[in-house]
Amino acid sequence: MTGYRKVHEEVRAHSDSAVLVAVSKMHPYEAVLDAYADGARIFGENRVQEAESKFPPMGERPEGMKLYIIGQLQRNKVKRALQIADRIESVDSLQLIEKIEKEATVMGRQIEVLLELNSSEEEQKAGFRSADELIEAGKYILSSCPHIILKGLMTVGPLGYDEEKNAKAFSFAHTVFGKLNSLSPDCDVLSMGMSADWQQALAAGSTEVRIGTAIFGARN
Repeated sequence: MTGYRKVHEEVRAHSDSAVLVAVSKMHPYEAVLDAYADGARIFGENRVQEAESKFPPMGERPEGMKLYIIGQLQRNKVKRALQIADRIESVDSLQLIEKIEKEATVMGRQIEVLLELNSSEEEQKAGFRSADELIEAGKYILSSCPHIILKGLMTVGPLGYDEEKNAKAFSFAHTVFGKLNSLSPDCDVLSMGMSADWQQALAAGSTEVRIGTAIFGARN
């Protein structure tokens, strides 16, 4: 069995409305089904190739099971992502937005997305580098991308747990999220917080946390 129930209860103790995404990357589908049996419904995968080889096709999954792509998405994998994902949480450039809209139009489907903010301004990280860039991207989606449903913002805390750096990054993300939410009330998701820092993220206003190790154990 997985640790999903325990983690879910701990998250609920901090927030009665936060969504828990079970990050199943590098764990087998059997572990996904165990977590599903424990109550998990939303699963996060970093890599499209792993996700498509692991999960059944859309329409053939257990009732209520959703798959989110949470890792950096290359433009040449957008079509494949759209074939398997209920949401893409790591949209980090205007070029990627344009590709998603193009492929979704061809497929005749809509896809939920989160815009990724590089809230810690670390060079090795993906994400929009400034609030202005991200907000402009959000405006572009809302005005010009009928096949993309903008749901909010995602960020990853600073590399290496540092409470002060986390607080700064999460505060910045929350401020940008407020600006995004003012564009559309449908932009109501602020996804930040992972196994090491989810409590601090929830205290800073996160509405969704992405937890893997505490649920599934160490990865191979």
